[in-house]
Amino acid sequence: MKHLTLTAWHFTGNTLRDGRPIPPIGETLVHDGRVVICKAGLHASIRPADALVHAPGPILHRVRCEEIVDEEADKLVCRRRTILASIDATQLLRRFAASQALTVEHLWQAPMPDVVREYLTTLDDGLRDAARASAMDASVIAAMDATMDAARASAMDAARDAARAAARAAAMDATWAATSATGAATWAASRASARAAMDAAWAATTAAAWADFDRRVGEAFADTPTSY
Repeated sequence: MKHLTLTAWHFTGNTLRDGRPIPPIGETLVHDGRVVICKAGLHASIRPADALVHAPGPILHRVRCEEIVDEEADKLVCRRRTILASIDATQLLRRFAASQALTVEHLWQAPMPDVVREYLTTLDDGLRDAARASAMDASVIAAMDATMDAARASAMDAARDAARAAARAAAMDATWAATSATGAATWAASRASARAAMDAAWAATTAAAWADFDRRVGEAFADTPTSY
């Protein structure tokens, strides 16, 4: 369904994608010429989680979109876009990435080392190398790697990757449970149910992760002044 005006979300780096400066709060950016989704116009997403998928940097803006021309599942394109509030979401993204790594703690074959849990809880950069050295369990190493990356420049990529890694770990755990319970003699018959279990676990975990991200963004913007 197409709308004329919506409040939405938009990530940038320190400039717009075309290199122009980010407009100040309240100033309406207007696109002249043809508007084509993914090609030309001013883009945004209804949900913060969807905006993250397209993020070129960690600056998150709450925006008002007017004269919307087209909408897809995860984005829209419009002719007029106004920033209502902005935050540097780097720390929010790091915290989200670490939280996603913690969601698969129960899949570790051995108890999570104290230094890993402390790093994921505090995000103390002084613990990062020690935590990485201790995080050797394959089921969660991708999420840990993403969290370590979140301490560097690519916080938005780390948040995406950590959520996906947590979902993948949970999905594989569900698959193992579905197949091992049937025994080797019925392995072939169990593959379909295993695939269904993996799909269900992936969908549920990913949906929960993105809902958590949307909630965190909402809380971050709740008391955000309209200035950047």
